[in-house]
Amino acid sequence: MSTAYFRIGEIARPHGVHGAVKVNPTTDDVRRFRGLREAYLELHGEYVPVQLLVSSVSETGVVLSIAGYETPEQANTLRGKYLCVDRAHAVRLPAYTYFVADLIGCEASDTEGNAYGKLTDVFETGANDVYEIDHGKLLVPALRRVLHEVDVENKRIVFDAAVLKEVGLFAD
Repeated sequence: MSTAYFRIGEIARPHGVHGAVKVNPTTDDVRRFRGLREAYLELHGEYVPVQLLVSSVSETGVVLSIAGYETPEQANTLRGKYLCVDRAHAVRLPAYTYFVADLIGCEASDTEGNAYGKLTDVFETGANDVYEIDHGKLLVPALRRVLHEVDVENKRIVFDAAVLKEVGLFAD
């Protein structure tokens, strides 16, 4: 099953005297905050819809107000909480790109039928992402030539076996 909500920012601290908050973006594109009026607060495992008023957007952070939080004290209760969007309002991804949340838990195998375990993390290295399989037993650069098939709906990734032998980093 696909993830229904995506974290787009972590609330860092109150900002100013009217209950605004500074948000550290967890999204690749901070421009997605521009014009954002509705989102969800992740509170105790639940997603609570909130209305937003975005004041400023920069690469280092976003300042916004959340309806119902009008004082610095109220805003402070949100410190460390996540701001999310539902799948319907997530950014549209280009071909051959995936949400990390959708990749986590995918069963990894290769074109020769070898099973490696589940994808447990994705490291963003700058040049390309690196997929961690089974908590470090295998590290694979997310290159098109190694990714034979990615099927996030059925939670499976198939690597090209020949390329995997070249570029995969196997534990032991």
